[in-house]
Amino acid sequence: MLGIDKLPIEETLEDSPQTRSLLGVFEEDAAAISSYISRLYQAMQRIYDAQNELSAATHLTSKLLKEYEKQRFPLGGDDEVMSSTLQQFAKVIDELSSCHAVLSTQLADAMMFPISQFKERDLKEILTLKEVFQIASNDHDAAIHRYSRLSKKRENEKVKLEVMEDVYTSRKKQHQTTMHYFCALNTLQYKKKIAVLEPLLGYMQAQISFFKMGSENLTDQLEEFLANIGTSVQNVRREMDCEVETMQQTIQDLEVASDPLYLPDPDPKKLPVNRNLTRKAGYLNLRNKTGLVSSTWERQYYFTQGGNLMSQARGDVAGGLVMDIDNCSVMAVDCEDRRYCFQITAFDGKKSVILQAESRKDSEEWICTINNISKRIYLSENAEEIAARVNQSALEAVTPSPSFQQRHESMRPTSQSRPHAVRTNSSGSLGSDSAVLAALALDSIVAPDIPIQFDIISPVSEDLAGQGKTPGQSGRRTNPFGESGDTKSESEDSILHQLFIVRFLGSMEVKADESSDVVYETMRQILAARAIHNIFRMTESHLVVTCDCLKLIDPQTQVTRLRFPLPNVVLYATHQENKRLFGFVLRTAGGRIEGRPISVCYIFESNNEGEKICDSVGLAKQIALHSELDRRASEKQKEMDKVKENQQKELSKQKQIEKDLEEQSRLIAASSRPNQTTGDGQFVTLSSSQSEDSDVGEDGKKKKESEA
Repeated sequence: MLGIDKLPIEETLEDSPQTRSLLGVFEEDAAAISSYISRLYQAMQRIYDAQNELSAATHLTSKLLKEYEKQRFPLGGDDEVMSSTLQQFAKVIDELSSCHAVLSTQLADAMMFPISQFKERDLKEILTLKEVFQIASNDHDAAIHRYSRLSKKRENEKVKLEVMEDVYTSRKKQHQTTMHYFCALNTLQYKKKIAVLEPLLGYMQAQISFFKMGSENLTDQLEEFLANIGTSVQNVRREMDCEVETMQQTIQDLEVASDPLYLPDPDPKKLPVNRNLTRKAGYLNLRNKTGLVSSTWERQYYFTQGGNLMSQARGDVAGGLVMDIDNCSVMAVDCEDRRYCFQITAFDGKKSVILQAESRKDSEEWICTINNISKRIYLSENAEEIAARVNQSALEAVTPSPSFQQRHESMRPTSQSRPHAVRTNSSGSLGSDSAVLAALALDSIVAPDIPIQFDIISPVSEDLAGQGKTPGQSGRRTNPFGESGDTKSESEDSILHQLFIVRFLGSMEVKADESSDVVYETMRQILAARAIHNIFRMTESHLVVTCDCLKLIDPQTQVTRLRFPLPNVVLYATHQENKRLFGFVLRTAGGRIEGRPISVCYIFESNNEGEKICDSVGLAKQIALHSELDRRASEKQKEMDKVKENQQKELSKQKQIEKDLEEQSRLIAASSRPNQTTGDGQFVTLSSSQSEDSDVGEDGKKKKESEA
């Protein structure tokens, strides 16, 4: 290669100052090369480490994308489109991760290995030879110095020989070391070019190979997929921008509209009291007595739910029942230490609570709302209109009312009222609206004379003689060991077989089964009854949904507790707010009361799977419907095939009859021919075969007769 400077190896023995000066230049060049190669090695090491980190990070990203569908986000739900899109991305990124891993391996072999070898082997060899050369040069100088100091007088031959031997050895060692050192320095001029170019060549070749693999993986189909995802992202971004703009506008409107509400006690003239409410929620202070004259106040969030007053502390997931406010009494009271207080007393007078509102307006609205709920106005479709009509009665409850006994004497039912009513309606203060409010009673939905059943019957208990069966319970006695009488399981051939963990809350008979309000009202009454009677025990079971029936199975013994035929399940619904609650109405096959079938509503609590259970029941009914339609179509096809087969038989029979008639007609025609006589004058009747023979051989017979 042109332009390469070299140290003269021939002049090493002479060791002239010019050679030493030139050697110093080569040594400075070697030091500069060593410094530069060290920095280049660090830079390439960073590239290699970064590539390894990129490969590991890409693999981790692909792994996390694959695990997206297993995540349970509180607000995410089951987004199948998002899951499938991320699975596609995970597949592509996994391929890229493999490409990055291959690139890391190629960088290690083609880039890091050559520069590491040059740095660890060649440069260290130069440093070692330099040290050996320096030692040999110093030893040679010391030997020459001792040789020069030999005396001119009679010399000791032994000392002279030793000094000369020392000079010979040191000079030889210096000469050999210098030649190897010069050779290594000359070779370094070539190796330094190789050490820089070879790693770069390996790096570029590895990158080219990586981009080729990437171009093979990134096909046109992937580009189309990325274009579609980019369009979807832009659509989501535009939707987000529109939603943000809408929310910003809503915030501005609410800021303007809520400005008067920031005051704890706003002016009633600016914000009038709404006396027609049937639902209300907000923070109230509850009075708790700690002694005869001392009390504490606890701030909680209160809300009405149907005919119940619920409370929920900050941070709780669900609210708890405070009291049933159907037919309750509410009035404003004066407390020594608080303002805007009102008292709610249950119908039986056993329980009462004192609550404090933030303002006079809030207190009056709470009183009017609870008063409307106590009269069951919330059950009407036009609750606000009815509440407006009884507004005058609600206003009277704002001021302190007469004594508790006098108030509830007027609210007791008259002798003409129904004796078995679950709850009596408020009367005496509604005037002409009493008939309207009486229509709001739940007797048209829930049967009043059937108690609530809070537990399910054990499967090993048989029906007693003369005792009616529980509605919805199978008439067949269930095997206590979890085995059915049939050799084949009921759900073995079922297309659908889903299992859910549920807890039985209760059941009660209902009159109507056309609207979901039946399930909602049954839920409300059962939960209220549980809270009133302090019933907290619930029976946990496994609910199995098949295309034939719904079964409640004991989780420990696998015994079927109850079996509900799927065709008898006429209604099913989930609670509007608490998705853990669900229920269904079962219309029993036998028995009718007052011309209507017996219907029982069953209420359960699940692990936040109420909607899934209802969807599963709906799917089971659809599958059963399609199976029934297929069965009917199959039966109809069989009937048509049978009719066609009968028609074929009739046609074959008709053809046979026609054939027989033809045969008979031919026989009659044959018998109508003239009869032949024998030789003695007797008539002989010929059969059909004989007649045929006679026709064929009549001339022969005549010849025989003539010969005779």
